[in-house]
This record gives sequence, structure tokens and C-alpha cells, in this order.
Amino acid sequence: MEREYDSEAWTELGHRLILEHDLLSPASIAALPRLVRLASGSREARHLAGEIMERAAGHHGSDELLAESADVIAKFGALLDRHLQLRPSDYLVTFRALLAVKEQYHWANVLGDFADDFYGLQCPHCDVEVTVAIGDYGRYSAIRDWNLGDVDRRDLQPRPGEELTGVGRWMYEIAVRDGEVALAEGIAHLFGKAECPRCASVFTIADEYEAANSPVMR
Repeated sequence: MEREYDSEAWTELGHRLILEHDLLSPASIAALPRLVRLASGSREARHLAGEIMERAAGHHGSDELLAESADVIAKFGALLDRHLQLRPSDYLVTFRALLAVKEQYHWANVLGDFADDFYGLQCPHCDVEVTVAIGDYGRYSAIRDWNLGDVDRRDLQPRPGEELTGVGRWMYEIAVRDGEVALAEGIAHLFGKAECPRCASVFTIADEYEAANSPVMR
């Protein structure tokens, strides 16, 4: 049973630990052990620890302190994984925090629930701006026209789960394990193929999007 804590106090703590422009400070990293100890019984502690981990790829001057917290971070990962198997209402927040613990900082910061998700990227062959939609309204690549909407749509080609590799396979298998069908299907499309509406070349969506948008690493 999770305990209730004063929401205003947690909001204030979050402002102190996660600075303006989503930056971390040494105090942010130093707070992780205490937050992780509270995380099993406090949604607020779990979420704040997750937010800190999601920003750990940035320049915060605390690499040594973060390395010293490796055991705590591993414990946090195990806690998050157990929480996911309960199919909680904060599933996506927890999933993203676990991605950050696994040092998948890019996907930890951008992964959505695939209800209304758009990914903008450049075709690697002709450099045209392509909009990729993965959601309840459709799963396609298109050229976005601000007057006409998404035009010249091409259906995406999802990658079967057994053909996924690396982080895509790991994400997919966790979602399937936990019965998160929409998330699993979205991941299969995100790590699948898209066709450029301009030149008809085919490329892997996740590869192109990650290459263009990955955060600067420490």
C-alpha cells in the first residue's frame, strides 16, 4: 500500500532537485538513495527518482557520485520492474524510469503511450521532412502540410516481435509480459520501417529518430 505524502512538499522538493531547464545538481544525485528507500511506498518518491534518472545523461558535474550510486540505481531498477508487473496506473511513467535506469536516456525522455504520437525526422536519402504517426488515428508516414494536414500517407511496416533486437526487443518483451498491448504494438511500429512519401525509400524509424534526437551524453 502506497502512503500519501504532502503534494506541495514534493513539488517544492522536485523544484529544488531538478533545476530550471531540467538540469541536475550534485544534490539531485545525492538524494537518490533516500528517494529509492521511500519509492516502494511512495509514488512521489518513485516519480522524482525516475525524473532524476531520466536527466542523468546531461552535464551535471556529478559523474563520480552517480557511479557511486550504482547499487542504489540497480535496486531502483528492480523495484520499478516489480511495479510494472502490477500493471499500475502510472505504467508509462514507470516504464520510462526503467529505461533511464538501463541508460536508454533518449527513449526514457520521448516515449509516449502511442495514443497520439508523432515523430518528425528527415528522410536519410532525400532529406525531406517526414512525419511519422503512431496512434489511434493511424500508423503512417506522411508529408505534413499545415493547411492540408498529413498528405501522401504511406502505411508503416511494423517489425515482428521475434525480429526485434537490442533495446527495441527489450521494450517490446516487457510490454508484452505486462499485457500492455497498445504499447507493444506501438513499439513494433516505432522500431519498424517507414517509406518516404517523396522518394519512396524505406528506413528504420527508430534509428533515424534516435540519431537526430539523442541527448548529449556525459
